[in-house]
Amino acid sequence: MLTISGSESRFCDGLSRRNCLQIGGLALGGLALPEILRAEATNAVGRSSSSTRTAKGIIMVLLPGGPTHLDTVDLKPDAPAEIRGEFRPIATKQPGVEICELLPKLAGIADKLTIIRSLVGFRDDHNTHWCSTGWESHPAMESSPIIAGYPPGDWPSMGSILSKQLGPRVTGVPPAVDLTPIAPDARFILRTPPTQPGYLGSAHAGFEVEAVDRRNIQLNGTTLNRVSDRRALLNSFDRFRREVDQVGSTDGIDEFHRQAFEVLTSPRLAEALDLSREDAATRGRYGLNRAYPNERDGKTFLDQFLLARRAIEAGARCVTLAFCRYPFGRMLKGDYNWDWHKDIFNEARGALPLLDLGLSALIEDLDARGMLDDVAVVVWGEFGRTPKINQNAGRDHWPRVCSALVAGGGMRHGQVLGSTTRWGEEPLTRPVHFRDVFASLYQRLGIDVATTQFTDRAGRPQYLVGDHRPLPELIG
Repeated sequence: MLTISGSESRFCDGLSRRNCLQIGGLALGGLALPEILRAEATNAVGRSSSSTRTAKGIIMVLLPGGPTHLDTVDLKPDAPAEIRGEFRPIATKQPGVEICELLPKLAGIADKLTIIRSLVGFRDDHNTHWCSTGWESHPAMESSPIIAGYPPGDWPSMGSILSKQLGPRVTGVPPAVDLTPIAPDARFILRTPPTQPGYLGSAHAGFEVEAVDRRNIQLNGTTLNRVSDRRALLNSFDRFRREVDQVGSTDGIDEFHRQAFEVLTSPRLAEALDLSREDAATRGRYGLNRAYPNERDGKTFLDQFLLARRAIEAGARCVTLAFCRYPFGRMLKGDYNWDWHKDIFNEARGALPLLDLGLSALIEDLDARGMLDDVAVVVWGEFGRTPKINQNAGRDHWPRVCSALVAGGGMRHGQVLGSTTRWGEEPLTRPVHFRDVFASLYQRLGIDVATTQFTDRAGRPQYLVGDHRPLPELIG
């Protein structure tokens, strides 16, 4: 792990970053990078050699806390007021499809989206485990009881599956990159690390951009207090690479250490995280050139969408981010997520326009760069919200159905999959399981879920999604 530490600062592009920017780590559980690479080589069996793979990557947007389906993409305008809520539906670019009035930019690109209104496969638990792995079963976690049926070591995340099966796409760039905050309250809401390796082991854990308390190589003489922008940070990487070359510090170490230095000293990921490399028009598309006086400290997480695009473009296979209003944490402590038990409509008025801006910008940017067919985008949370509005003007947990959005990846879009009952209580037509979506995404990256198996820690073979298969409506 490569660490540059210091107090919080604001860069010249107007974006505030965390106290610690860490680049080059792939470990969970404290393994050093050479150890991870050694373990990866030991386990790298059966990687795909498919020449028919068209998609290159996946961006997963988590909405932790349980986003409301009834106030976003599955409105019930004919329902009684205690179910209908305060928002009206608006027409989208796709004839006959309507979504919330607070999502006009997404409405304008509905031909590039698939709206899933009948998503199932989750429980009444704040745990994004099924969002990142596809599976409901998991070990006991803080405030999240055990759900039997998981293999020894737990299920691997999508990013870890891609790491195991396909390996790095570009030398020096981790296959799985996790942009989600890792502050204690943020991880409490997620429960599950979004790029956890499960039974595949730490060799296939994702790179956590905001990770702390890891074994690290610190760039000598560099802290965030001493740099005014990200370009100075990149200069530190250049100096580190030169020092490695000059002193011959890689002599006498094995090939795994060479690979470790290759990852640590590669400029690609560092440059991907340098948003000052984007022109003003691109930053403006993502809303990064505007002030947000109504947001806490004037900050947003909109930069995460642009970072995700840049990381995929640099060579990552799977990038995961968690989006909400800033800061991400527990609602009871005054922070933000999507768990709106009270004042749901004012919460939505704050959060939905930001999601609309960032997500639409990401999809349109990928399309403009000719990347949308190569990169799939999936957006979801861990469950839906109750049809009936409670006495606190909120909606409570609803594990019977929720909604999701899918874009890109060379799949069919401009459609709605499934429907819910009259008041949005449960699927009425075409229930879609989380693992059906996972199967579709894996298929687009050339992974056959019907035949691909990995061995868990007990030596038993495991299929990636059980008996679930790609959605013909998406794949054809």
